[in-house]
Amino acid sequence: MNDSSTPRDRVMLALRGGRSDKVPFTVYENKLPPCTMERELRNRGLCVVYRMQCYREVMPDVKVTSRSWTDEKGMDLVRKTFSTPVGDLAELISPAGFTNWTHEHMFKSQEDYKALSFIIKNRVLIPEYHVAAKKAMDLGTDFAVRDQIPLEPLQQIISRFMGTETFCYEWMDNRDEVLMLYDALVEYNRKAYAVVAGGPLDFANYGGNVTPSIIGADVFRRYYVPNYQEAAEILHGKGKLIGVHLDADNTTIMTDIAATSLDYIEAYDAGSSPSVKEARQSLPGKVLWINWPSAWHLDSLDVVREKTRQIIGEAMPCDGFIIGITEDVPEDRWRGNFSAIMDGIDDCRLADDGGFADNRIQVDEGRKMDNRGPGEA
Repeated sequence: MNDSSTPRDRVMLALRGGRSDKVPFTVYENKLPPCTMERELRNRGLCVVYRMQCYREVMPDVKVTSRSWTDEKGMDLVRKTFSTPVGDLAELISPAGFTNWTHEHMFKSQEDYKALSFIIKNRVLIPEYHVAAKKAMDLGTDFAVRDQIPLEPLQQIISRFMGTETFCYEWMDNRDEVLMLYDALVEYNRKAYAVVAGGPLDFANYGGNVTPSIIGADVFRRYYVPNYQEAAEILHGKGKLIGVHLDADNTTIMTDIAATSLDYIEAYDAGSSPSVKEARQSLPGKVLWINWPSAWHLDSLDVVREKTRQIIGEAMPCDGFIIGITEDVPEDRWRGNFSAIMDGIDDCRLADDGGFADNRIQVDEGRKMDNRGPGEA
């Protein structure tokens, strides 16, 4: 066990498979606002994960225009039109904080393959290393700044361009056309591997939000794993770490995940996937960076604290283990729940033998001593 003096140090030690004085606790930068509670949690060791890219993307031969309005229900809407020499595509989205709700995807019919292929092949990555380095320096040691490789090639087609239902039809009816897009996206992502590997940030996620129940284990093995392997080889060559945000039910792909060269699995949710204990057994050598199960945020604060202790117990020894918040938490719950999770973490002081001592026992004994009457030993 190594001592780590800052929240970021604890996270980076865990990402490299190590273990410090207590399990790191992380929260995405958009899951808690700057406020008194946020400062208190950071003072107790909370590490904020700031997500960015060390590059920007341009499409020199595609004209992008947008129109914004608010509908009769008060929903903000943005329609983006992508004009190419071989046709126009459009998408309709609702901005939602860090992400968007998509109402219409770019791809709508078989006639759109040519324009979509043009857009993919026209994209250019421009490194912005100075921006990423400055952000990491400015945020300081309470923050871990994470880089991002674009979505996996097939995941881009599903999530970014087609949507799940349309993809499923196209995969069955026009697979050759889909695979032409896939091949173009593989080439595009390869450029990102090199850019991220040469950048100033220590670790990066590759895409994520894969849904095994939709794509199936065979497709994951054939069209996702090889891209992870290629990216990992390039990032590892530059001393960088790589992981994937896998927050769905991963039961059917656990063996395939274990066989990859990924360093960490992020956002793993034991409320929908196999338990933390099973994951630790099934993914030897992988850092497990869990999302504290979303469904449990409705429990009482005492239960939240106890479940945190149980999770840590299942993760023993806690080398390469992190508890994180990667999903939205109800506004009326996050303050109490985050504090209770931190209480549960503080209850479990990690020991050199891989176990943990119950700090609550020591606290209770101390209170008994403080309440002694005159002359009591």
